[in-house]
Amino acid sequence: MSDLPRKAVTRTAKLAALPLGIAGRATWGFGKRIVGESAELVGRELQQRTAEQLFKVLGELKGGAMKFGQALSVFESALPEEVAGPYRAALTKLQEAAPPMPTRTVHAVLEERLGEGWHELFLEFEDKPAAAASIGQVHRGVWHDGREVAVKVQYPGAGEALLSDLNQLSRFSRLLGPLIPGMDIKPLIAELKDRVSEELDYGLEAQAQQAHAEEFTDDPDVVVPQVVHQSDQVLVTEWMDGIPLSEIISDGTQDQRDRAGQLLARFLFSGPARTGLLHADPHPGNFRLLPGGPEGVDDWRLGVLDFGTVDRLPGGLPATIGESLRMTLDGEAEAVYELLCAEGFVKETIELDPDAVMDYLLPIIEPAQAEEFTFTRGWMRNQAARVADPRSPAYQLGKQLNLPPSYLLIHRVTLSTIGVLCQLGATVRLREELEEWLPGFVPEDPVDGEEAVAEA
Repeated sequence: MSDLPRKAVTRTAKLAALPLGIAGRATWGFGKRIVGESAELVGRELQQRTAEQLFKVLGELKGGAMKFGQALSVFESALPEEVAGPYRAALTKLQEAAPPMPTRTVHAVLEERLGEGWHELFLEFEDKPAAAASIGQVHRGVWHDGREVAVKVQYPGAGEALLSDLNQLSRFSRLLGPLIPGMDIKPLIAELKDRVSEELDYGLEAQAQQAHAEEFTDDPDVVVPQVVHQSDQVLVTEWMDGIPLSEIISDGTQDQRDRAGQLLARFLFSGPARTGLLHADPHPGNFRLLPGGPEGVDDWRLGVLDFGTVDRLPGGLPATIGESLRMTLDGEAEAVYELLCAEGFVKETIELDPDAVMDYLLPIIEPAQAEEFTFTRGWMRNQAARVADPRSPAYQLGKQLNLPPSYLLIHRVTLSTIGVLCQLGATVRLREELEEWLPGFVPEDPVDGEEAVAEA
């Protein structure tokens, strides 16, 4: 039997407590204000209690509930600063920790998947987990050849729990919407559900991680651990130390924040170009800063973990993204509008003003305009408020745009990465990375094209 709470009625009751609890605390807060307590103090206490419950419920349930919490955590920058603190503390915990699976269950899975003599594969194995995630937890060990390793063990019943949670969360997604202004929760949950089978398949994860590990071997900026062994529900990879990005967000120096932000942007755009795969789970728990970058021991590299969710892009990111971004920056409203229509971002039944579309897009792509851009929580909040206010032209236009299915995951990953950059408060030379790695962003030189034809 699994130690993960699996009965639908139990998980449903726990998840249902989230919106019910929010409503109950709102009533409690109203009563407090009636009797004369400070609205500011009451509001702060209300947010603190909500955040505590959010972490308690999502963290206890693991599965899809925790996966949903991790997806939300990168967007806390969009919350008003006076309420962001409690959510920040609670949601950030989800990136690095969760109640552990009992040792007896871990041993049972290892015996079932690696054989009765699984202990002989390790010189050392730590029963206490080093980290926990939505569908499994990680133990530190030493492989029989002396390599330090991370042993990822999947929770028994994780698939059932994952789907159960996401189905339940989807039912009251409208109530959860106010957690992150300007974000439509339901498509996020639907997209997470679409990825369940891949997330559970450690064989696919091992292939994606090894492809990255081989491509980035000896890379001066990015480190990906090699895969050591893989079987159903167990994945063994090289161990990677370093400073978790969540610690850089809370306590890092500005140099560390800027370096982490630059490398995160570089990995986002270079990964698909170099491997044909997009790492699709960019929350801070999956990244580390490691010493020993190009400038020596005082420089930093980016360590990347968890390849359970990837988008397969054999040709890299679609050139349409780079082309439309470049043309928007150049003010080519009509050309941008035609491209968006051709790609399905504007449905055939909808007709929009190209200049209005430009007005909608320009603030969003501001980071790509300058040589360097400082991502801040304030900038993120302004963007969220602009698209979330029903009185805003951006809100009205945004409702008429369409996101084609092939762009859903790319869109979420990009937004999530921007959310992390805002949490870091990093100054990033984003345009430099776009010019290097994003297809279509730099126009092809017609002279080079003619020379290529002539040579052919």
